[in-house]
Amino acid sequence: MKRIVIFASGSGSNAENIISFFRKDPAITVAAVLTNKNSAKVLERCDRLGVPAFYFNGPAFKDSSAIVDLLHGLQTDLVVLAGFLWKIPENLIEAYPNKIVNIHPALLPDYGGKGMYGDRVHKAVKDNNESETGITIHYVNENYDEGAIIFQAKTMIEPTDTPETIAQKVHQLEYEHFPKVIKKLLS
Repeated sequence: MKRIVIFASGSGSNAENIISFFRKDPAITVAAVLTNKNSAKVLERCDRLGVPAFYFNGPAFKDSSAIVDLLHGLQTDLVVLAGFLWKIPENLIEAYPNKIVNIHPALLPDYGGKGMYGDRVHKAVKDNNESETGITIHYVNENYDEGAIIFQAKTMIEPTDTPETIAQKVHQLEYEHFPKVIKKLLS
């Protein structure tokens, strides 16, 4: 059985969607969810869904092998970033080369990089009067949002769209495509 570990920093809606998708799959499971925020709503979702969840602090993540050791102990096949905002340290990238994937709420290389996440992206897309936006699923490397692109999906932006309605369209793409791309990567 292939084992996924999800990293999340916020509400965990993408994490829950991935967990629910793979509940029906006998070949793939979500082994755990890790978060860098002890108040993240994803912890409540994990509790409700019966998925092990772990909180870690900055030094455990950046300055030690604790997270790599935990991932090895969980027999992790793929690390999935789902709304995780910290830069991945080099030791983790080296331990899991081309085995860490992220989803970004825009069509990279546009609207990526440090500080470009969530509503900030949707506002920038709207402010620049873009006619389309979407999602990018990519491998993680040492730079924010610069890893090789695995998959992109687009949605049109209407002149009447707001950052909030753009976010809704993007979330729909995330929920539809992220689990399917993960499954394909593990097949």
